[in-house]
Amino acid sequence: MYKYLLFFLFVTSEFNFLAQKNDSSFVFLKEVEQELKIIEKGFLSRIESERVETNKKFIAAWDKIVNDVNILYYSFDSIKEASIIFPKNKKFKLITWNLNKDDGAHTYFGYLIVNNSKRLKKSFLNYTTISEFEVFKLRDHSIEVKSPENYISGPDKWFGMLYTQIIECDGFYTLIGWDGNSKLTKRKFIDVLYFKSDGEPIFGKDIFKIPKKSPKRLMFEYSSEVSMSLKYIERKKQIVYSHLASREDGAFLEGMFQFYGPDGSFDALELKKDRWVTVEDVDARNNQKEMDKRNKPNPKNQKSLFKFK
Repeated sequence: MYKYLLFFLFVTSEFNFLAQKNDSSFVFLKEVEQELKIIEKGFLSRIESERVETNKKFIAAWDKIVNDVNILYYSFDSIKEASIIFPKNKKFKLITWNLNKDDGAHTYFGYLIVNNSKRLKKSFLNYTTISEFEVFKLRDHSIEVKSPENYISGPDKWFGMLYTQIIECDGFYTLIGWDGNSKLTKRKFIDVLYFKSDGEPIFGKDIFKIPKKSPKRLMFEYSSEVSMSLKYIERKKQIVYSHLASREDGAFLEGMFQFYGPDGSFDALELKKDRWVTVEDVDARNNQKEMDKRNKPNPKNQKSLFKFK
């Protein structure tokens, strides 16, 4: 973890860093972005040792720039092998990527760069911006975790995944994540990030209202041969996800997730009083641009992943 404190004095009502991308302060970031573009091609190698070496170079390149405050405002649009996301309030930037192994396992890497800037008004059109930021290196400890849904940690013992979407909530951030897991199964997650009073970031929080469970994140595991949808639909204020069920009826396949997949229906989560509450059997057929289009099955034939009374 690194912490930095910088001071800027601006005689303006608004200072937009994004408008400065051609400024000299962004030249080095552009140079490293080009370096990252060249390096990341090595992740496509069929030889595992070459992918491992590529990952080392990738980390070294990021390490050159994560201590530069301007990284908070630079988009890195051309980078394809890393997911780079941030909330609307620009509180932080979350950079994650994965290294796949020949045995089907995945290891995850990344950085959490937290923006603690404060903008103080001194007089009319005269402001002092105190730009404080912290850099946390994410260290994947998922291989050691036996119960992912109940695991809580800081960045140094992070449950690794590739984050793809952020939902701003009151006092915390909900994250959508993906994990290649193994040759047999893949996993998707609804994770949580929040900051303690001293600014320490924590992954995992008890904000899900699930019968007979008190998860700190939600995990969906399914066959590696299929795909499932898991997305936040902003206009509906819902996290909508494919309903998972085993291929065959009968208890003998229960919990054998290599035989699980979407059954064509969808469930959802809605935020009520700062807790995500399950809504079963939502109609997602008209969300063609936001969700996979599927025929809706007869609810009587569905087998719930979560059992409700």
